[in-house]
Amino acid sequence: MTYTHKRLYRSRNGKIFGVCRGIADWRNLPVEYIRLFMILAFIFTGFFPVGLIYFLAAMVLPMEPEGSRDYRFSDREYESRSGFDSFRRDAQDLKDRVSRMESRVFDKEKNWDERFRKDR
Repeated sequence: MTYTHKRLYRSRNGKIFGVCRGIADWRNLPVEYIRLFMILAFIFTGFFPVGLIYFLAAMVLPMEPEGSRDYRFSDREYESRSGFDSFRRDAQDLKDRVSRMESRVFDKEKNWDERFRKDR
């Protein structure tokens, strides 16, 4: 088993300085959990220790290199592929149902068109 070392960077796609997104990408965690933890830590510590650490991290961490992340997916799809797979299954199911409905409706119309053409 090979281990690829991921470095900790500030994300170019973050909300405020990209620190939370960078941590989430570094540890393959959903960014919402990291942001929620940071907000709760800000509230419960009175801002000073967590705010100072966050600001220092924003100043010390390097910005992620250009093109290091695949931006083909939206943020939510990138964070949770299982959610994306669920969405894809639901969309495919809906597509199949619409296709079956269309085949019933348009087959009947085709049948009527053929009947009118035969009568002429």
